Amino acid sequence: MAKPTSIKLDDDLKKRVQRLADARQRSAHWLMREAIEQYVEQEERRETFRQDTLNAWEEYQATGLHATADEVEQWLVSWGKDDEASAPRCHT
Repeated sequence: MAKPTSIKLDDDLKKRVQRLADARQRSAHWLMREAIEQYVEQEERRETFRQDTLNAWEEYQATGLHATADEVEQWLVSWGKDDEASAPRCHT
């Protein structure tokens, strides 16, 4: 169940939100909720990416396994071609 939350906006921003809401034929409430939801989803994806990066770095430090940038680039360049290469194998 949704619960009310208040937010303080300066007059200029409040007018901008209202103008945009009017142009979209939506309420200012809908527009702000949509903006917050999109922002939170974006930041959650960013945080997941950050955590994945940190985990990969820790794994590399523990194992030393990696593929070089050149190996990965050669693989990516081959994508969609008849002689598409296999993903490079990790090595130490």
